Amino acid sequence: MAWLEAKLLQAAPDFQSVTEPGESVLWQGKPVFWPFVLHAVPILVFGLVWGAFDLGLVGAAAHNVARPTDSHVLGFFMIAHSIPAWGGVLYFLYLVLSYGNTRYAYTNRRMLMRGGVLGTSFKSIDYDRIQELDVVVGFVDRLFDVGTVRAFSGATTAKGAPIYDSFVSIRDPYAVYRAIKGVEVDVKTDWNYPNALRPTVNPGYRTEYKP
Repeated sequence: MAWLEAKLLQAAPDFQSVTEPGESVLWQGKPVFWPFVLHAVPILVFGLVWGAFDLGLVGAAAHNVARPTDSHVLGFFMIAHSIPAWGGVLYFLYLVLSYGNTRYAYTNRRMLMRGGVLGTSFKSIDYDRIQELDVVVGFVDRLFDVGTVRAFSGATTAKGAPIYDSFVSIRDPYAVYRAIKGVEVDVKTDWNYPNALRPTVNPGYRTEYKP
């Protein structure tokens, strides 16, 4: 299946189009295909089981439908009820199709993530917003010697669960984590405690970060 991964890794725009003057990309990488896609398998399996259950319900209910109006109501109900089924399939397809455009990077100012299927979207997390940074290595990740670096910047779901911005299924996750943590601490320290290289009159952060 190496040909599939190579095909999906066709050239895509780099991060230079979204970097600011004076901003330097210190690292850039991509996820490993199979662990990246296999993260959707639990959701896909759940969706398929849900779909099989719905098909059984449709077959049983169809025998009891007496009027065309009842069949329309049953159809609308089953479409709504089967959202988890086709949602799991669509999520799996999304990961496959978006893989070729997924890249991660960190600069001397922020973390950057790129993705998208039909178009290209960018997201950035400034270091001063990061509250927690950690590494997650699951069972599938161990099989492929990869891991996920997650940054929490305060966003939560409606139920209060944390929302992470992640570098998913990357190689050397602990090395990337240590590097990001080092830059984060250095930049925050320099913002809070200006160094000797700053001029006397300086309205903001202007010195160049040198790792």
